[in-house]
Amino acid sequence: MSASPLPAIVHLDADAFFVSVEQSLNPALRGKKVAVGGRERGIISSASYEARACGVYTPMPTARALRVCPDLILVHHGSGKYGEYSRRMFDLCEELTPLVERRSIDEGYIDLGPRGHGTQAEIVAVAGGLQRRIWDELQIPVSLGVATNKLVSAVASKLQKPHGFVVVPPGGEAEFLAPLDIGRLPGVGPKTEASLKALGIARVADILARGEAELQAIFGSGWLEMLAAARGEDDSPVETEHEEAKSYSQQETFARDIGDFEEIERVAKGMIDALMPQIRADGKRVRTVTVKARYPNFEHASAAHTLPESSDLETAFYPWVAPLLRKAWTKRRPLRLVSVKLSGVDDGPRQLDLFGAADDERRKRLASAVDVLKARRGDGAVMRGAQLRGPGRERG
Repeated sequence: MSASPLPAIVHLDADAFFVSVEQSLNPALRGKKVAVGGRERGIISSASYEARACGVYTPMPTARALRVCPDLILVHHGSGKYGEYSRRMFDLCEELTPLVERRSIDEGYIDLGPRGHGTQAEIVAVAGGLQRRIWDELQIPVSLGVATNKLVSAVASKLQKPHGFVVVPPGGEAEFLAPLDIGRLPGVGPKTEASLKALGIARVADILARGEAELQAIFGSGWLEMLAAARGEDDSPVETEHEEAKSYSQQETFARDIGDFEEIERVAKGMIDALMPQIRADGKRVRTVTVKARYPNFEHASAAHTLPESSDLETAFYPWVAPLLRKAWTKRRPLRLVSVKLSGVDDGPRQLDLFGAADDERRKRLASAVDVLKARRGDGAVMRGAQLRGPGRERG
């Protein structure tokens, strides 16, 4: 009998999730070049592995995807069904333990340690049983990584996709990561990877071989974070949805470093568009918006603003995106990543504004109508003005 539970974090990563849902609903699509995305000026949001072998990837513009893969089967994005499959998938996880973090619609973490599943073999058996059950009941392939922490389990889950299953034994984290390509570490995208390889850092082990001064010169203020990641060190807990939400956040790592202010502002406002429906669905409001900018060398800075009154409307936060981005993005070098966090969560009674109540109520009704349309017909069914590209569009 084990004296204490082994630390065991499982990272679940659904394989080509949107496409897998479409294939579950229509098995005739299995084994074919399939992608989910919008037509004309849209982008590919998910591609089958057969389509990827043809050169289709996310977020490739749809028009280009159809050029590189003329026989691509394009399916229109419909968020409602994906949300339902995601809920059912994570409900199966929560039958094992309540310690489940629904990180996004298609990936999350499961903490099996506190449930006392015992030996490593028992933990592996439980995780394997979950993978089989998700396939049997939903016909959704998922890849699992089993390790002692979130960082290592997330790397492990992506090594043998699709339908992968990788176990990293306790104490073997650094040894597991050392021979891997540097691009396997979270946050290291293609351009950063190329820059690091030019400096002789091709494998994770190459970071461990460098001295402190050299790491500081390469990674700036993010050098300690990078060193800890290379060692496989991570003490972040699995954050369950059963806990009261303290913030809502989203980030985007660009395929190529971007220096276009208006494009980055558009992306940041798009994150607010994506987060607000969830805030409204939870019956919450927020009052603080934080914008973070990260450079290719992992240096980063952020800026925040707090509203006098909490809100659940996009328009309350739009005007602050540009000034906060300017404040955080001081070096004005191309950015690798931008993120938006909405915090100061409030679910208490709303303070009435006798003069603005009518306008506020109209905006809430419009926002609710947009949420319903998106749920029924996909995120592309309605596009806010902040997401329009091109000259002459208004900002604000």
